[in-house]
Amino acid sequence: MVKIETTRFGELEIDEGKIIFFTSGILGFPQAKRYILLPHRDSSPFFWLQAVDIPELAFVVIFPRVFFPEFQPKIPPEVGQELLLREGDELDYLAIVTIPKEDPTAMTVNLLGPIAVNVSRRLAKQVILDARNYPLKEPLLPRIRQMAICDTHKPSWAHLGGN
Repeated sequence: MVKIETTRFGELEIDEGKIIFFTSGILGFPQAKRYILLPHRDSSPFFWLQAVDIPELAFVVIFPRVFFPEFQPKIPPEVGQELLLREGDELDYLAIVTIPKEDPTAMTVNLLGPIAVNVSRRLAKQVILDARNYPLKEPLLPRIRQMAICDTHKPSWAHLGGN
């Protein structure tokens, strides 16, 4: 177990084996390479991607396939190599949510730059997809209203984050 300091959650004790390592940082944050995934609440589809080494750095994320079942991007072969993807490894995605303070109902999700995660090896990389097929700011509230969110919508590996 490792103790980390966060500005949002205070001191956390986490299993070092649950740390997700980014092969290159999230765009704009190249220095942050290690993160943990924390549930927002038990019944919530939102998670926090909390930087291990930068207490104030955390992103609200979702599993995009929960809201967008059609979200099935192909990653370039070099990204697969960087993530050490092998046959049998589980590949999943996270997407960063932007929630405007002045109007939370105008929240959007970045489907253009999802985070590809090799779940089996706990390796991740933000990838940039084709802007003709994936929007940078896709409205999320209409999708939330379309579905009743429950724990069964969470990917099987979502429980691997946190403490």
